[in-house]
Amino acid sequence: MSSPSTGSCCSASSTTCWGVTDTEDVLQDTWLSWSRRGAGGIDNPRAYLVRIAVNHALQRRAVVNRRRETYVGPWLPEPLLTDEASADDPALRTESVSLAMLVVLESLSPLERAVFVLHEVFGYPHAEIAEIIDRTPAAVRQLAHRARAHVHARRPLYEARPRVRREATERFVRAAVGGDRAELMEILAPDVTVWTDGGGMRKQALRPVHGREKAARLLNGYARQGGAQALGLEVRYRRGNGDDAAVLFEHDSPYVVIVLDLTPEGDRVSNLFVVTNPDKLTHVQKEEA
Repeated sequence: MSSPSTGSCCSASSTTCWGVTDTEDVLQDTWLSWSRRGAGGIDNPRAYLVRIAVNHALQRRAVVNRRRETYVGPWLPEPLLTDEASADDPALRTESVSLAMLVVLESLSPLERAVFVLHEVFGYPHAEIAEIIDRTPAAVRQLAHRARAHVHARRPLYEARPRVRREATERFVRAAVGGDRAELMEILAPDVTVWTDGGGMRKQALRPVHGREKAARLLNGYARQGGAQALGLEVRYRRGNGDDAAVLFEHDSPYVVIVLDLTPEGDRVSNLFVVTNPDKLTHVQKEEA
C-alpha cells in the first residue's frame, strides 16, 4: 500500500477500533485482502482500501465491545503519540482525531462514527461513503446530519494557538506533579472532567470525575501517594492524537500518558485523560533527552 493510502486506512481504523493493536490487525487484514484482490480494474485504489479498512474495523469493533464489558473503570483509546516535528506535518494534522473527539465519537453508533470520520476528516462525498458502507446516499446524509449535530454540540468550534496550549500543558503538569492545589484550581476549568484508565492494574478512579474541586482532590491524592520525585519519573512533552500531552517515564519505561483537552482560549483544562494501563503503553518509547 502507498503511504497516503496507509495513513488513511490507519486513521479510519483507529477512530473505529480505538486501539493500536486492533488497528494493526485491521491494517493486516486490509493488506491481505488487497494482496488477494490486486489493483487490476480498480479506478480509485485509495477509496477501495479505505472501504476494506472500514469494513474490517466495523467487524473488529464488535470484538472490542465484548472486551469492554468486563473492563475495570473508564476505557480510553491507546494514545497515539508524535513528536513536535511530526505534529507540524499538515497531512498528519488533517487526518488526526483528538482523544477528546474519540470520546465524543464513542457515543455515536458505529455507522454514524464511520460516516462522520469519512466525511469530516477525510472529505469523502456522501455518494462515495454510501458505496463504502453499502448504504444509500440518502441514508448516509441522515447519518451524517445526526453525527454532526451530536459532535458539534459537544466540541468547541476553534482552538487556541499551539504556543498557548503548550504553556498551559506545562503549567498543569508542574502543578499536578508538585501537588500545588492552588495552581490546579487556577488551571482546571470549573466543569473539567478527569478520565483515568488503569485497566484495574494501576490506581485509578473507577468513574469519570467531574468538577474542579473533585478533580483537584484526585490529582493531589496521586501526588501525595507517589509523586514524580518519589518515583523518579521524568516528563517528556509530546502530541497525543493531535492534543498536547505529557508522558512520565519511570527510568525508560512509560508510567503514565496525560492528554489535555483545553478550553478554546487555551488557558484551562476542560478534559483530562490519564492512561496508566501498562497494556496501552507498550508502544510508547522514551525519546532522547
